[in-house]
Amino acid sequence: MRWTVPTRAALAVLLGTGLVVSRPEPVTAAGFVEAYPVTAAAMRAAGPPYADWAAEGRRFLLFDRRGDGRAVEVLGDLATADRIVVLVPGVGTTLRDFDRGLGGVARRAPAVQAAALHSTLRATDPGARVAVLAWLGYDTPDGVVTAAGPAPARRGAAALRATLRELAAHRPSATVTVVGHSYGALVAGLAAHHAPPQVTDVVTLGGIGTGADRAAALGPARRIWAAEAPDDWIRRVPPVRLPGLGHGRRPADPDFGARALPAADVHGHDGYLVPGTSTLAAVASIVLTGAADAEAPAGVAATATGAAR
Repeated sequence: MRWTVPTRAALAVLLGTGLVVSRPEPVTAAGFVEAYPVTAAAMRAAGPPYADWAAEGRRFLLFDRRGDGRAVEVLGDLATADRIVVLVPGVGTTLRDFDRGLGGVARRAPAVQAAALHSTLRATDPGARVAVLAWLGYDTPDGVVTAAGPAPARRGAAALRATLRELAAHRPSATVTVVGHSYGALVAGLAAHHAPPQVTDVVTLGGIGTGADRAAALGPARRIWAAEAPDDWIRRVPPVRLPGLGHGRRPADPDFGARALPAADVHGHDGYLVPGTSTLAAVASIVLTGAADAEAPAGVAATATGAAR
């Protein structure tokens, strides 16, 4: 989906008023590394391009072609990782966009974003045992109308929470960072409730909301982070949350109380994990150390300079 100016304006209105059109969808939870041979067989049977992914040796906890599709790809050795990242995408992302990106824009692709973060983590600390999950484990909203309400996020949060518990059960000594982009931030925020203690950090990138009006509501022992580019259209979304409607304060709103991340060199709504950006470097630092090397003061927005649109 191409985010034109009229589309963005419509999204701001719809998210503020909470108009909802959603369809029920069963929740599918991902498994652990024992799922790799099963998903590889399913991908080979599905034919191109999925058979090619399996032939390349890519590893998936989940692969499901039904409907808009679901997939959870793992980069790194999940069986030995002591730092795990789960990336949660937002509106309009489907299995067919997993590699190519929404609208054919590569920086929007979960697989591309996960690869950029994994590469940055390895470059920052080559000895670290890290794994990154590109987690398309829910049926994302199809468009702005469906995204106005929390129903898809609630179903996604249930699936994400199941994945987090699976990770905690198999890697109890690992720390887990959940990174949600746009509507994915809402999924991450809702999943943070009753998530296992291994989830130490929740990072929102251009987040629409988290289902709460204060960061502390997501867990007092959990660090909550937010990045918002100076020209991200998400800034124009009104902070409305009614029973079953809207998403409340954006996590980058200073009154929300999240720890602000640098985003001065990020352009637009989709550039947070573009290689070379300060946001990508800060997320990697959070994963590895629990702190951002260059935290930005809450509410400060500098002029964007370098990232590709």
